[in-house]
Amino acid sequence: MDPVDLTAPGLLLRAWRARDAAAVLAALREPEVERWNPQGVRDEAGAREWVRLRADPRAVDRLSLAVTDAADGTLLGGASLFQIHDGNASIGYWTAAAARGRGVASRAVTALGGWAFTHLGVHRIELCHAVANPASCRVAARAGYPIEGTMRDSHRYGDGRRHDEHLHARLATDP
Repeated sequence: MDPVDLTAPGLLLRAWRARDAAAVLAALREPEVERWNPQGVRDEAGAREWVRLRADPRAVDRLSLAVTDAADGTLLGGASLFQIHDGNASIGYWTAAAARGRGVASRAVTALGGWAFTHLGVHRIELCHAVANPASCRVAARAGYPIEGTMRDSHRYGDGRRHDEHLHARLATDP
């Protein structure tokens, strides 16, 4: 997919860069990120590979972007569209510990989802999160993704356990 830069109030969503690896390593090793976003990044080499895979412009069914502070470029998190196929997609995100509670994730999800509707012609975007992660439920609601239901034992998270998940979705036709 061609490189994409998106903005949201106070944020720049941009392609991953090799120099992001150190910040990625620090963020993904934080316990709450590890619990809900199993990435398996344990060292600098793993972080470099993680960034390289997400920056791959040959990917046609996914787009992963670094979420940064628009003023100083600090890495605040990540946002991704994946399983892009036949007018549908899924969206995911994570936020570095220092950026939590500031609306970063909901602004990033809103920007990336809006771009997908406008530029990719996506009709439906699904957002799933563990029921035991209420912060992600708030992100989904703030970004305009109403809850559709609960999926039982649907995903194994970083804690090694299967969790029930809430399924949220937004349609291109939603207000």
